Amino acid sequence: MAWQSKLALPGDRTVRGIVADLTRLYLANRSRISRAVWITLFVALVSRVRNAISEQKAASARDNQQRASRRGTTSSGGEETPKKKVALDREFFKSLLRLLKIVVPGWQSKETRLLISHSFFLVLRTLISLRVAEMDGAIVKALVKGNGKEFLMRIVWWMLIAIPATFTNSMLSWHQAQLSLNYRTRLTQFIHDKYLSNLTFYGLSALDDRIKNPDQLIAVDVSKFSNSLAELYSNLAKPLLDMTIYTYSLSRSVGGEGVVFMSLLVQLSANVMRALTPPFGKYVADEARLEGEFRYQHSRLIDYSEEVALYAGHDAEKDTLDKGYFTLIKHVNYILRRRFYHGFMEDYVIKYFWGALGLLLCSVPVFVKIPGQVAMNMGDRTESFVTNRRMLLSASDAFGRIMFSYREVMELAGYTSRVASLLDVMDDIQAGHFEKKLVSSSGTDNNEAVLKGRGTVHESKDITFIDVPIISPNGDVLVKALCFSLKYGDHLLVVGPNGCGKSSLFRILGGLWPVYGGTVYKPPFSAIFYIPQRPYLSRGSLRQQIIYPDSLRQMRARGVTDADLLSILKILGLEHLVELYDEGWDAEAEWRDVLSGGLQQRVAMARLFYHRPQYAILDECTSSVTLDTEKVMYDNAKALGITLMTVSHRRSLWKYHTHILQFDGQGNYVFTKLDADKRMKLEDEKEDLDVKLRQVPELERRLAELTDES
Repeated sequence: MAWQSKLALPGDRTVRGIVADLTRLYLANRSRISRAVWITLFVALVSRVRNAISEQKAASARDNQQRASRRGTTSSGGEETPKKKVALDREFFKSLLRLLKIVVPGWQSKETRLLISHSFFLVLRTLISLRVAEMDGAIVKALVKGNGKEFLMRIVWWMLIAIPATFTNSMLSWHQAQLSLNYRTRLTQFIHDKYLSNLTFYGLSALDDRIKNPDQLIAVDVSKFSNSLAELYSNLAKPLLDMTIYTYSLSRSVGGEGVVFMSLLVQLSANVMRALTPPFGKYVADEARLEGEFRYQHSRLIDYSEEVALYAGHDAEKDTLDKGYFTLIKHVNYILRRRFYHGFMEDYVIKYFWGALGLLLCSVPVFVKIPGQVAMNMGDRTESFVTNRRMLLSASDAFGRIMFSYREVMELAGYTSRVASLLDVMDDIQAGHFEKKLVSSSGTDNNEAVLKGRGTVHESKDITFIDVPIISPNGDVLVKALCFSLKYGDHLLVVGPNGCGKSSLFRILGGLWPVYGGTVYKPPFSAIFYIPQRPYLSRGSLRQQIIYPDSLRQMRARGVTDADLLSILKILGLEHLVELYDEGWDAEAEWRDVLSGGLQQRVAMARLFYHRPQYAILDECTSSVTLDTEKVMYDNAKALGITLMTVSHRRSLWKYHTHILQFDGQGNYVFTKLDADKRMKLEDEKEDLDVKLRQVPELERRLAELTDES
């Protein structure tokens, strides 16, 4: 055959002749080789996609098995939930897709329009860059030819095209910032809706310990996720577009197989770099967690500043804060070191190794006669080389940005993991599933069955508990089965030692805690109003302290005026508060610092008179007021038809209640009617007997002395 005769090697043929024969053979069959290369690449791509699908199916099966095994071992007092591994796996893409549906809610949303507009400017910027590459070659060609007029005209056109180029760059930056802001707004609103509904914020902090710092996640990590997501689209879409267009243009100039061969070398080096790339996503997630813990330590010091000051614990707190800070800094320094070595490797491979390959590729039209190519003079070859090199540098830069974006994707994976974890935990809490590490005084093993159980809750005007266990925050079963019934209009006094279950009972009534067993009949959450010993005063005006949690619009919808509020204040002797500031009702202050403890309790009672609920839970809410003020509070509350449920040891409150629920702290209780007068006499008699019994040892000692003397 002809090609076999071409391969016949005479004894005196040199290596250069062999290369020339192989080159002629290649050029003669170039179209067939190109088709074979493209078909091979297509088959390899299909095979890689099939392998990826198989790996995802296997990973999904493993995830399902792990969830099934964890579901059998995780409980309210079970093992700690393992931390999510931050990686570009199925879990990451699943979480990212969930967040994308939140930040881009539909095709007609503002975010979709921004993405379309952003994509348009990305394409426009790439086309302008391609045109600029061609103009660079034309400018150098005119310079080599020595044609000054043509050179100046090319410069003018180059300056003119710079106007749309710079405008396009500015629009890309604006779109990226706007997308980040919109993403954050959508995600923050979604989280706020879940976080501040169905008492999720309370369950997140009190009933579940998987999320230690939700404020850090909502305020900081959501912002970082939004910025990372907005930057990623630009950092991925434009390089991919650049690579596609520049590679196509290069293939027309230097040949498709040359581009493919270089792409294979680049891909090989990229795989090596990827294998050597540290897990930056995990590093970012750990850094965000340490930042949150450091911030939480500072906020905790602010919350307990008085207690720390009384103990003179500033040195111990300083050690704790320093330890948290230096742990964070140590981790940040570790990340910086890993990025230094990784950046050195990336810069060398991307800028110099790929640049050398690019120079070899651009030299092909100069040293090799490609079929179909018109013979070129010096200027044409210079123009072709400069244009090809400019496009190659742009394509190499685009591929380099894709490689750098792998690190950015890993960082996005870290933020995605933290934000998705917050959403998952909030979903669990709203579904009634809690995971908390319990440290019971007697161990939770014996209580495991009770802690796993769930009772039923029914809405009713009256309150009834049927075999309901009372659980402490640390997992102790304080009362195995509480049974009592209270009709609307009957007033209940709850007494007992600290830690006997009084607060737990009212948390169940308020819907804050789950019912671990039995049956509860109680009014809806809106019909129960809770006043603690230290009432909560919100940020806002004096009016808002009285009507909280209502807004001014809701107050007016009730038909209540400022004059009505003033009449409530007069009942409690608080009318002077309106004159405390010139703004009157609209005065804003840090009311916790302005008002004393007694005034705060009277403001809380004014809040109760404004809302007029069916039931009121009063938890030591008169501990800082006088007996006269206490009488005014209870008499007016009963006059408004409010059923009172009081936790207090003050004997002065007995007369305002009809029933008593008394815990002994040993798991026993007594529920009975309360006869205040009879109980008062019995308590007086008991105190007299106690006094006499305390005198018995002294009387016995004196009797012994008299006996000895006689």
